[in-house]
Amino acid sequence: MSSLPVAAVLPRLLDALQSAPQVLLSAPTGAGKSTWLPLQLLKAADLNGKILLLEPRRLAARNVAQRLAELLDEAPGETVGYRMRGETCVGPKTRLEVVTEGILTRLIQQDPELTGISLVILDEFHERSLQADLALALLLDVQQGLRDDLRLLIMSATLDNARLEALLPGAPVVASQGRAFPVERRWQPLPSQLRSEEAIAAATAQLLREEAGSLLLFLPGVAEIQRVQEQLAERVSRDVLLCPLYGALPLSEQRKAILPAPAGLRKVVLATNIAETSLTIEGIRLVVDSTLERVARFDPRSGLTRLITQRVSQASMIQRAGRAGRLEPGICLHLTAKEQGERAAAQADPEILQSDLSGLWLELLQWGCQDVAQLNWLDTPPDVNLAAARALLEQLGAIKEGRLTARGQQMAKFGNDPRLAAMLAAAGSADEKATAAWLSALLEEPPRTGNSDLASLFSRSQQNWQSRSQQLLKRMDSRGGARDITLAPHLLAIAFSDRIARRRGLDGRYQLANGMGARLDPDDALTRHEWLIAPLLLQGSHSPDARILQALALDIDALIARSPQLLRQQDSVEWDEAQGTLKAFRRQQIGQLVVKNQLLARPSEEELHQALLNGIREKGLAVLNWSPQAEQLRLRLHCAAQWLPEYPWPDVSDSALLATLERWLLPQLGGVHSLRALQNVDLSAALGNLLEWSQRQRLDSALPTHYTVPTGSRIAVRYHQENPPALAVRMQEMFGEAATPAIAEGRIPLTLELLSPAQRPLQITRDLSAFWKGSYREVQKEMKGRYPKHVWPDDPASALPTRRTKKHQS
Repeated sequence: MSSLPVAAVLPRLLDALQSAPQVLLSAPTGAGKSTWLPLQLLKAADLNGKILLLEPRRLAARNVAQRLAELLDEAPGETVGYRMRGETCVGPKTRLEVVTEGILTRLIQQDPELTGISLVILDEFHERSLQADLALALLLDVQQGLRDDLRLLIMSATLDNARLEALLPGAPVVASQGRAFPVERRWQPLPSQLRSEEAIAAATAQLLREEAGSLLLFLPGVAEIQRVQEQLAERVSRDVLLCPLYGALPLSEQRKAILPAPAGLRKVVLATNIAETSLTIEGIRLVVDSTLERVARFDPRSGLTRLITQRVSQASMIQRAGRAGRLEPGICLHLTAKEQGERAAAQADPEILQSDLSGLWLELLQWGCQDVAQLNWLDTPPDVNLAAARALLEQLGAIKEGRLTARGQQMAKFGNDPRLAAMLAAAGSADEKATAAWLSALLEEPPRTGNSDLASLFSRSQQNWQSRSQQLLKRMDSRGGARDITLAPHLLAIAFSDRIARRRGLDGRYQLANGMGARLDPDDALTRHEWLIAPLLLQGSHSPDARILQALALDIDALIARSPQLLRQQDSVEWDEAQGTLKAFRRQQIGQLVVKNQLLARPSEEELHQALLNGIREKGLAVLNWSPQAEQLRLRLHCAAQWLPEYPWPDVSDSALLATLERWLLPQLGGVHSLRALQNVDLSAALGNLLEWSQRQRLDSALPTHYTVPTGSRIAVRYHQENPPALAVRMQEMFGEAATPAIAEGRIPLTLELLSPAQRPLQITRDLSAFWKGSYREVQKEMKGRYPKHVWPDDPASALPTRRTKKHQS
């Protein structure tokens, strides 16, 4: 193993890791960077703690861990272990953990200082997965604010060094040569008169007849793998084994594809681009490259993902061709014209630019980051995708006023898709939790059977669903519940209320609550049901309607009885073209789906406004669009009545506001003729109708919206109905403030939430003077060690406040 190419650069790499917090390693496939180097670093890098090795794919992670353990003559779970969704194999002696998907992110969230971890390796970084980009951003933040001793190694076969060096200007670059034999690259466009699977199978079979050795065939997806496998079975001799390879296969089938063919036999491995890197597939001399891949593209307007098949990048073609030269001179046949291959993009687009970012935004809010600009990114997440992410999280109840709610904090701990996390967080009884966990496991890895009926799948049992649901139940601290399909509609509606669907024809077409169209195959048995909920949808490439992948039939009356909050009432006045009159309707709706429609008498504007006010009284103030400014104004008035009772303040309780709608809200309803328009009413201005000018002046002076701290920063004061007003501020910005700031004419001290440089809570106090003289000493002692770059004066009450580190002050 010491003859592997990466062994030649090991001394340079060890020196770099000693001197720099981030190191870049460029090493071609087959150099040994994934399956040999981590053990050498564990042995020779003088590390006190563990190594985490991030692999972007579960199949690769499991096999890398297996290979590393074999080199130590051990089983996984001893020195080398792995963690992935639904599967953990680590032990008390584990010093090297191979992790994948969101596991690293969850480890950072649980312990931002990564206690006991000395080195994090990001492998195959050129794939630019969303999780790898997020992990890099969080790790750089950890290094800058919490762990300047943490080391980070970014390695790949084809690093985008120019951009990485711009992001990490001080990072040493170590390059290893590969150990590859020459590969003859051939180009052959597919004949147009044949179906693609026939043409690919014919070209593959011909190469097998002409050349010796086993073959690796790259195809865009599982459907193509299955179709080409059927065609190849008719064209190859009996000494050729056909071995599919993709992530959803059982481990035994994956190993069959990866290990050498039995003596006297050859194999054809039919794989997706999962086989481009990381995985070592034994015995391959021939490669057939369809030059296609299937990628996901998120549409922020619809909130759905579209799968598209596209030409791979030139970097991917080089990677695929390189697989033929691992053992001896090989041949790669690219199934396209040479000029088309040369016109392909140089690199693939990173996932972060084209993905649903709701999970990423939830992670960032949990991290305490409310602006993506606070972190360092290779590619900044697109604003339009972030806006769609925020809208979904608000719909799910995860955020309010841009901050995580209690529900959102609970959702973030599950570490999975926000919709599924919302369902898990809302599950109450043990049976609901068992059902929600099972639904989550099923929807995370739906079967490829083509069966769209979620009810029929619910009763099936698969080991991966069982493992994942048990993992989720453990996180919910739930035991003893039994999953129950009758609980599924209510639970799914919590996460997918916008995907409740009503039939709109006999050809499998449905309308979703969000207004979009969706479809089933006309002969699908589910089409006999008028109402469905469709948690899994795929945006079609050629149809405006989304394709329903998984759905559950609904008894809409039973669902509304169980979940009445799904219904909203809307009164509207519409022009009847046929009769030339205005008609008023009262509709009971789920999103844009009308459940019940009632004709009302034609109202005047005065009657319509009175109907609006009556509707608000029936449904409560929550139907109004309460902006953060309006909510804070209402809270300030509530607090003013308590803290300054000698002055006359308007009553802003629910009952008082509902009783006085004509006084404060009606003056703002000019031109408002519908409930929809009601959402645009400025409630801050409306509440202002309750105040005289002198009252407004006194309120702004005594209960301000912001407080100016010693550094000059204006920081919002958070008012609460039950708790004292609060100010969250970095501790350094309060240096020089000897006493606790107070409002309400000096009667109410602010609750100071003093934060660390990493925005983590250090102390909550309403007596700043006592804190400076007392427990500050303990905080100072701990923080000096943890944040040596920041000032921690002995006399904070008289020290100069600062927003910056020592370096920037000098």
